Amino acid sequence: MAPISTPKILMVEDDMIIAADISMHLTKLGYQVIGIHTQAEAAIQVIESNRPDIILMDIVLSGKMNGIQAAHVILENHKVPVVFLTSNSDDATFQQAIAAKPYAFIAKPFQKSDLERTLQLTLQRIAAEQETEPTAPSDDHISTMNDRLFIRHKDQLVKVLFSEILFAEADRNYCKIHTDGQCYLQSVPLGNIEAQLPAEMFVRVHRSYVVNLQKIDAISEYHEYLSIQNHQIPIARRAKAEVVKRLKMI
Repeated sequence: MAPISTPKILMVEDDMIIAADISMHLTKLGYQVIGIHTQAEAAIQVIESNRPDIILMDIVLSGKMNGIQAAHVILENHKVPVVFLTSNSDDATFQQAIAAKPYAFIAKPFQKSDLERTLQLTLQRIAAEQETEPTAPSDDHISTMNDRLFIRHKDQLVKVLFSEILFAEADRNYCKIHTDGQCYLQSVPLGNIEAQLPAEMFVRVHRSYVVNLQKIDAISEYHEYLSIQNHQIPIARRAKAEVVKRLKMI
């Protein structure tokens, strides 16, 4: 399986000065920081709509849950890898944290090289697990009818018109269907979604993206990325010619 193209990091850190410093360093390293939260409750709420690849979690937080309790919830409901940031080095805290099955620990204060190496090792572990992970049968059911999809969302089958779809995005073993104002997370591969979308309306621009041609707002000068609303979507080198050709036909 190919590595994650731009790893997404969600930060849950009680000290906003530390969080801002880490965020700037992560951005320089090529990571995408999708959010910074001081309370675990707020972070957990956004996971479903914008699933990160790794969560950097401080153990001491200001909300009702500490980082260890939050990691247990994330492990049970979302299975997103957690890396603990902690200044608590006592054995009791360590044993409690181990039970939440984190991917790594980073002790405060830490060198930025420690952060960089830990994240690299975490991404390698994620990739290795995905290589050996059996494909689970999907609980989500997607069907088509004329001009629409019917997808499972919050225990309902929801109608989504093809014309409403902005783009579909692969997210590891999941797929996100983005519409104007809504994102539907489905436990099916992107290829399954692509197969049910009309080829005259949609095009694969990247191994992780299928876009609605009618929704493209702009394309970069050298065709490296395109824009749909406030989303910037990469265009794979091998897809550039097809994307340009299809746009000229519209």
